[in-house]
Amino acid sequence: MSLKSSNKIEENVWELEVAVDGETFMNAVNKAYLQQRKKINVPGFRKGKAPRAFIEKMYGEAVFYEDALEIVYPDAVSAAIEEAKLEVIDTPFDLEVPEMGKDGVVIKLKVTVMPEVKLGKYKGIKATKKSAKVSAEDVKSHINNMLEQNSRIVTVETKRKVKKNDIAVIDFEGFVDGVAFEGGKAENYELTIGSNQFIPGFEDQIIGHKAGEEFDVNVKFPEDYHAELAGKDATFKIKLHEIKVKEVPALDDEFVKDVSEYDTVDELKKNVKEELENKKQHEVEAEANNEVLDKLADLVTAVIPDCMIEKKMDDDVQDFAYRLQMQGLDLKTYLKYTGSDEKTFREQYKEQAEKQVKLDLALAEIIKKENLEVSDADLEEEYAQYAKAYNMDVDQIKKAIPADNIKPELLQRKAVDFVIENASFAAEKKPAAKKAAAPKAEKADEEKPAAKKTTKKAPEKKDAE
Repeated sequence: MSLKSSNKIEENVWELEVAVDGETFMNAVNKAYLQQRKKINVPGFRKGKAPRAFIEKMYGEAVFYEDALEIVYPDAVSAAIEEAKLEVIDTPFDLEVPEMGKDGVVIKLKVTVMPEVKLGKYKGIKATKKSAKVSAEDVKSHINNMLEQNSRIVTVETKRKVKKNDIAVIDFEGFVDGVAFEGGKAENYELTIGSNQFIPGFEDQIIGHKAGEEFDVNVKFPEDYHAELAGKDATFKIKLHEIKVKEVPALDDEFVKDVSEYDTVDELKKNVKEELENKKQHEVEAEANNEVLDKLADLVTAVIPDCMIEKKMDDDVQDFAYRLQMQGLDLKTYLKYTGSDEKTFREQYKEQAEKQVKLDLALAEIIKKENLEVSDADLEEEYAQYAKAYNMDVDQIKKAIPADNIKPELLQRKAVDFVIENASFAAEKKPAAKKAAAPKAEKADEEKPAAKKTTKKAPEKKDAE
């Protein structure tokens, strides 16, 4: 097997001509005969026992050529690509076989290769890092969420009317033009008034009613609702069973002891602040690092093959479908209820895919330029982390995941770390406070009588804490 010729015919596309010698091809023909003979009936012979010469005499000399071609094709093409020193990124296409016989076979094909990349200056990329400071309001909001999570729902015993923030326990059934529609019925549904869970106007019409009442709610579905109901008037028949309210506990030391490892409110606040600061620090660092990587992708100049972007879009759609599946949904149902189709949905990933492909190309260039490598110690550390994550022995992980499967990700991670370490981060500048315009004293004096002086002094300004 040998490479007869290799020619670049357009950007990122090469045409290869591969020759397989007669001996190799005839050996493949014999293999094809041994594989296929059980399927061929030849009079005078038991099935699968007919000699090759008899079969070729009956069906022609080339009867096994196509099967033989399938046998030699993978190795022949692989060897040709290696000899041409091409980095092929997609399945070969436009396959032609101009010659095939006892003297061998010639295969012509086209391949898409990794694009040539020009990368701008990737050291010293500038990015902004926001403040990780946590305010007293942030701490208060977090603790309020803790109080909400530990609240309890109780039934209102008095015969009062529903008001905002109440939980109305209702039966409902919806009708359009007097006909019930699918998905418009429920019993003992707990609806928080003011949560905007339902279409506009629905919750407002529950307000003012008492437990035990039955009444109608008239609404209009929004124009952007799913197609069957969009823009239509509807009537919901409601039965209000009971009214419930959320009782939020008081923030005191007893509450703190019940829900945490701390004894006092002050201790809890201190801990919450530390946790929020750590979380925010990670967030601002991740945001700044992403800014660096976005700018790195923009430094790439290349003609990117469509297949690279299409592959990334496929991966993104499959990832989204998998996450839907984890929630008990499928992509087809999701598209139906969002009023979209697969082509439109897929297209929304295109810009993101282009950016990611550019970033991958940039990182690959940096790996080459900086001679980045994965050491044995790097691999051992990664295997140890896998073992810990999956609660398995390191040796089991090594058998399950070959090193060659891990190295590309580790290399890319090293390239990311290199770019981040060599980036330049600046603190985010706060917008300057607007200065108040100076009063036009002279003009004011001319137009207005002088104000009477008083003995009362303005309070002194205290320094901001």
